[in-house]
Amino acid sequence: MHRQEQKLSLSELAKRAEMSVSYINEIEKGKKYPKRNKITALAAALGVSYDELVSLKISKKLGAISKLLNSNILQELPLDVFGLEPRNLLELMSDAPSKLSAFINTIVEISRNYNLTVENFYFSVLRSYQEIHDNYFEDIEKSAKEFRAEFIKDGEPLEEQLEQYLKQVCGYHLDHNSISEHPALDTFRSILKSDTDHSKTLLLNKKLNQRRRTFIYAREAAFHILGLADRSKTYSWMQVKSFDMLFNDYMATYFAGALLVPEERIIADIQKILEGSTFSFDNFIELILKHNTSPETFLYRMMSILPKHFGLSKIFFLRLDHKPGSNVYSLTKELHLDGLHSPHGTVLSEHYCRRWVSLKIFEDLEKNRAEGKHDKYICDAQISKYITSGKEYFCISVARALPLVDESIDTSITIGFLMNDKFREKTNIWQSEKVRMEFVNETCERCPSVDCSVRASDALVLKKHRKEKERITALEAILGKGVVS
Repeated sequence: MHRQEQKLSLSELAKRAEMSVSYINEIEKGKKYPKRNKITALAAALGVSYDELVSLKISKKLGAISKLLNSNILQELPLDVFGLEPRNLLELMSDAPSKLSAFINTIVEISRNYNLTVENFYFSVLRSYQEIHDNYFEDIEKSAKEFRAEFIKDGEPLEEQLEQYLKQVCGYHLDHNSISEHPALDTFRSILKSDTDHSKTLLLNKKLNQRRRTFIYAREAAFHILGLADRSKTYSWMQVKSFDMLFNDYMATYFAGALLVPEERIIADIQKILEGSTFSFDNFIELILKHNTSPETFLYRMMSILPKHFGLSKIFFLRLDHKPGSNVYSLTKELHLDGLHSPHGTVLSEHYCRRWVSLKIFEDLEKNRAEGKHDKYICDAQISKYITSGKEYFCISVARALPLVDESIDTSITIGFLMNDKFREKTNIWQSEKVRMEFVNETCERCPSVDCSVRASDALVLKKHRKEKERITALEAILGKGVVS
C-alpha cells in the first residue's frame, strides 16, 4: 500500500530493495511473508520505519478493508459460485487498496439506504447464478429423470407414490395436525422436525391442496436424492442463515419442478404453443392443469426450457402480489435471462405501471370473485410496448381467484418474451386476435404519458430529470458545451 501511495511500480521498488519483481508481487498478494531482513530492506526502499511497515494499524482511508478482513464476510460471501476465492479480493486490495476501500464504503452506504439485508444479498446472488446458467441445470434434470424412471409409475397418483417414498426410503412420518394447533405457524406450508438421524417428521399445513402437497413431497425427496444436508426446516422461508442453505433449497425446488413437469413433456407442449397460429388462453390453462402443477411452477419451468431447447433466452419472469381492495402491488419474485428486461424491481416508493397485464389481470380476478367463480384460473396476454425505449414484449399472465378471507393476497404469474427477430421467427402467437397491444412504462413516476386514465402517481421522477436537463442546457449556453459535466 505504501508503494501505491508513492506511485512506485513493482520494478522500481524491486530495484531499490534489490529483490525480484515476482517476489514482491507475491508478497503483495499474500502468497509469501518476508523474513525480517527482507522487511528491513523494503522499509528502507520505501523510506518508512520497520514498525510502520508491519504495523497492524490501518489508515482511515483503508478502514473499510480493515473491517472486511476482521469480519467473517469473506466466509459468508458465496464467491465459489462465481469461481472466485478470497485471495482474488486480496489481489485487488494490493492493486488499488484506496479505490477498493471507497468501493466497499459505497456498497455499505447503498445497502443502508435501500435496506439491503444479508438475506436480500443472498437472493440477489442466487438470481445472478440462475441468470448465468439460463436457469437450466442439466445434472438436476438428469437426477429427476432417473428418479422418475426408478420410482414413479405413470398412471398412478404421484402424490401417493412420493408419500410412500418419503415414508419407506427417507424414514419420514407425516403430521397433518400440529401446524393448525399453533396459529402463529399458519403461514408455513411445511415444517421438518428431525426426531433422530434416521427419522424425521414432516408437519404439513392441513389447508394445502393435493397439488401443493405433491410439490412439497417432491421437494423433500430432492434433499434426500441430491444429498443436500444444509437446508431450511420451514417452507416457505423464515430466515436465510447462509447462502449454501438458500442454494440447496433452490436446487431442491428445481428438482421438484423437473419431476412434476418432465423436460421431454414440456418441450413437446411448448413446441405446440409456438407452432400454433394463435394463442388460446383456455388451452394454456388446460396445459397447466394437465401437469397438475401451479402456474408459478409451470411458467418457471418454461424459463428453464425455452433458452436451452428453443433458443429464446431474452425472457423474464414476474410474480406480483396484491391485497384485494388496495392500490398496492408488490413484485415478490423476478428473474431476467440474457439481460435486464422491463419490467423489473424498482424503488419501493414508486408505483408500477397499471397497464401491465400482470396488474390488469387482478381486475379480472375481482370480477370472477364477484360472480362466485372461486378457485378458477384465468389467463391474459398482451404486447407491451414501452413508451420510452420502444421495446416490445409478448407477455402471458396467469392468476386465480380465491375466496376472500382476512389477509387474502392475490398473485399473478407472468412470463415475458422480448419481441426481437428471433422471437418473431419462432412463433406467430403474438398475432392472435385476443392479444392486445398496450403502451406501458416502468412506473408512473417515470412515465411521459399525458393521457393515462389509470395513472397512480404524477411523473415526479421524470419531471425532476427534465428540470435537471434544462439546467444543464442553460449552463452550457453560458459556459459552452462540454464544460458542464
